Amino acid sequence: MTPTHPTPANEYDDDAIVNTSANPHMSDIMATRLSRRGALRGGVSVTAGVLLGGMGLTACGGGNSNPAIVPTPTPEPGPVTKPLALGFAAVAKNKNDLVTVPEGYQVSILHALGDPMHFGDESWKDDGSEAAESYNRRIGDGHDGMYYFGLSEAGAYQADRSDRGLLCVNHEYVVQPFALHPAGRTAGAARLAAEVEKEIYAHGISVAEVKRGTGADMAMVRGSKYNRRITSATEMVFTGPVKGSALVQTKFSPDGTKTRGTNNNCANGYTPWGTYLTCEENWLNVVSRAAGDNAKRTAKDVASLNRYGLPENRNSPYLWNTAGTEDLFVRWTSSVTGTSATDDYRNIANTFGWVVEIDPFNPTSTPAKRSALGRFNHEGAWPAPAVVGQPIVVYQGDDQRNDYIYKFVSKALWSAADVNGGMAAGAKYLDEGTLYVAKFNADGSGAWLELTFGKNGLDATNTAYPFADQADVVTNARLAADKLGATKMDRPEWGGVNPLNGEAYMTLTNNSNRVATTATPTGSQLKPDAANPRFYADTYNNANGTTSTNSGNPNGHIIRWRENAGSVAATTFAWDIYLFGAQADAAGDVNLSGLTAVNDFSSPDGLYFDPRGLLWIQTDDGAYTDVTNCMMLAAVPGKVGDGGPVTAAGGTATIKGANASADSVRRFLVGPVDCEITGIAMTPDGKTMFCNVQHPGENGALTGTGVTSHWPDSQTVAASTKRPRSATFVVTRKDGAAVGV
Repeated sequence: MTPTHPTPANEYDDDAIVNTSANPHMSDIMATRLSRRGALRGGVSVTAGVLLGGMGLTACGGGNSNPAIVPTPTPEPGPVTKPLALGFAAVAKNKNDLVTVPEGYQVSILHALGDPMHFGDESWKDDGSEAAESYNRRIGDGHDGMYYFGLSEAGAYQADRSDRGLLCVNHEYVVQPFALHPAGRTAGAARLAAEVEKEIYAHGISVAEVKRGTGADMAMVRGSKYNRRITSATEMVFTGPVKGSALVQTKFSPDGTKTRGTNNNCANGYTPWGTYLTCEENWLNVVSRAAGDNAKRTAKDVASLNRYGLPENRNSPYLWNTAGTEDLFVRWTSSVTGTSATDDYRNIANTFGWVVEIDPFNPTSTPAKRSALGRFNHEGAWPAPAVVGQPIVVYQGDDQRNDYIYKFVSKALWSAADVNGGMAAGAKYLDEGTLYVAKFNADGSGAWLELTFGKNGLDATNTAYPFADQADVVTNARLAADKLGATKMDRPEWGGVNPLNGEAYMTLTNNSNRVATTATPTGSQLKPDAANPRFYADTYNNANGTTSTNSGNPNGHIIRWRENAGSVAATTFAWDIYLFGAQADAAGDVNLSGLTAVNDFSSPDGLYFDPRGLLWIQTDDGAYTDVTNCMMLAAVPGKVGDGGPVTAAGGTATIKGANASADSVRRFLVGPVDCEITGIAMTPDGKTMFCNVQHPGENGALTGTGVTSHWPDSQTVAASTKRPRSATFVVTRKDGAAVGV
């Protein structure tokens, strides 16, 4: 996910607004204004972030005539025998350089940047001296989304196995000033080839076998035949509408059927047949485009490149294209240099922004970019529980201010016989289907708008961008969503689907680009709307002693929905806002969820429903870090409609969930200094939790003040002076019982 620290020095924050469409905001289309109610209905609320909608919610947020969705999940068994309840004491906010967990819990480090996955490579030495090539066999950088797959003795997916499995972990980006290079990134307009090569291999995904020893703790099995790295140089294939399209023809693949690498992989997903979905988000970190390139392009090309944030004369922050004349480096320039697309890499941008499927159980399998799910800044891809005889449904978020929430519905209907079907099952369910984008109405209803060529004006008559075919629609899903008038959101991040009732959640991290309802927006600015309702100012202290103020929605919120008609494939839904991030002492129209010291948070990002139905919420924050490091909370979810109407700071009416309480939402852990808490997975028995710490100590590097963290070594050595590294850690209870309850 995108780092959110507000310092201008943060070159990794690819958060420029590129949606300049004239789509109406909800404040402009409100046909119904919701009345303010003095007291909100009490009850349990939830937090999260995917896309499931629901029943026809009334304006008062009360009764519901439509039945709840209760799907039968194929993966992740874990029957609930008693009502869910949080069983730990809340962790206090703090700024310690370690992962702080509740009393009775313990933390161990599973793996960190540079750790060797096989024998023959030396251990990480804390000096950046590892050879670039060795990162094809070492744990990568920037740990992010992940998923645990139970591994049977026969080497297949076993959904109920907890003591042995395969853990797939995304490596989103390289924290260049820290552990990867001997002395950080070498300065200069042209990058050193050895450094760039190492960074290319440090991106991507790690697949590692993990196994329990004593108790519920886990360790990586070094040398396992399943241990594998997929990097920014790994060969992959295109499937779905884009396969063979001229839009993805390159010098490497003149017929447009394959490409190399997956990049800036943020959140993730899984499939009921036992494969991993990794999602490409901030790929603009590595793609450049030369000055004067517009003159060599069609107007249609230029419209697409601009909408995806790649105008001419844009150098990527990583400058990989400057490291030499080898194809490994040249391919990162999305400029016209040859006589045709098969002579250069003018289409390289079109080869990123996809959902990539990986079969972790087959180390020789080729990853596939499943183009039917659309192309944008993919935060993740979260499936609804699979139900026999119904389509596979995947919710997705475009992590950009002013961009959209999407849903994919497969053409094929789920058959449990496809468990362990590998990439063939992926082709069956993910290569054909319907892509939708969400529109949130002010009255709590919503609609999924179909993104299919030839429908809803998505054809050659569209003046802003004339679409040629379905390959064009999915490659330029943002432009298609613009045409249909989808709702612009406050950075859709992670999502999840409640396994107990089928409702979907999605985090909306923040948006400092909103203006007051009485102001006149300019450029890409937005007024608040019902689904993104708050406008207020938040002032906080920076690490260098200065103060900053963000206006708009600096603390973020979590939206949720339930599909109508009792089916996740429905085209209408009901929604409300599950939780609003805020400091406990904020004004009542800012702290709309009634957060207190045990559960206040800012900038919700990661989101995960465990097999029992507990919701876990992680933060990636720059607006509350003067008080606490980033954190993770646990929640007992409520349901859409358990709250009611309210008026948010700035005067916009909306619908919110029930207020939080210490019983329904509670802080579970706090991370080390300057980190992001991200990525979470759990074994089916609930006894082993995996989490990630990304970029500990980041703020010190970005502001030039020096290293501010020594984690993960500081987890056990308080006086450590070692370099900070992104890492996966394991949380267990000391008594071996289930986590969280």
